[in-house]
Amino acid sequence: AYERAGGQYYPKLQVAVPFTPATGRRFLGPASLRSALLEAAIALTRSNGLSSLHVTFCTGEEADALAGHEGTLHRVTQQYHWENPGYGSFDDFLGQLSSRKHKMIRKERETARAHGLTIHALTGDALRPEHWAAMWSFYQDTGSRKWGRPYLTRAFFDEMHATMRADVLLVLAYDGTQPVAGALNLIGRGTLFGRYWGALADYPCLHFELCYYQAMDFAIAHGLRVEAGAQGEHKLARGYLPAPVHSLHWIADPGFRKAVAQYLEGERRAVDEEIEVLTAYGPFRRGGVTD
Repeated sequence: AYERAGGQYYPKLQVAVPFTPATGRRFLGPASLRSALLEAAIALTRSNGLSSLHVTFCTGEEADALAGHEGTLHRVTQQYHWENPGYGSFDDFLGQLSSRKHKMIRKERETARAHGLTIHALTGDALRPEHWAAMWSFYQDTGSRKWGRPYLTRAFFDEMHATMRADVLLVLAYDGTQPVAGALNLIGRGTLFGRYWGALADYPCLHFELCYYQAMDFAIAHGLRVEAGAQGEHKLARGYLPAPVHSLHWIADPGFRKAVAQYLEGERRAVDEEIEVLTAYGPFRRGGVTD
């Protein structure tokens, strides 16, 4: 829209963890320095003649503290997260669901297992180079089928093995000795982050099993919650409820800033309403999740 109006949107200044739609602190240091850091970023945007500054997936606390500062705009969108109030087993989770959703998830897990595949959840020293080679092939396949351009290199996967394998969960499905599908997760302090998935053939319900249910199994065993990445209203029926995510934006052009501000105000109301409605339509029994 800005370019159609005669502006130049790119380049812009971006504050983010590359390729990672996960909430975390973006203003490092004491809270008392946040305003100064934001002002410095805005000054950098101005001095370089950039169109805008964007701080994505910041914490809600950061967004609340800095919204409106120097004309900074606050955007609220949503993701689907699986919360773990302390389940002792997957059956404990299922026990919180309505009968229909309970049966649906059991059927999906049975369908996935009916393919005769063997599933392994691997982390730390259990990971070997051949596992990463398999995940690389799945990652490439997903990128090509989605008409995208995979941005991670083969060397990235080797570096993950060398330096981060204790913080990685690979869930691989085997047909005999041949790996045919896999999902890559990163293990955070209190959260399991789902990142990439791929398969060499179509196996009904295997995506749900590897990406969602195996992640839940691991999270329950290790006292974690799960963030399964961006998008996907299909996650709702599987226990992943909508949660707000935040970003901050400063736009140099006053007219464009005003137009975006008006849009974000309406979007924020719509997102709040959507989260409320979708949560009510979630799979949990009336009364919600219990501790």
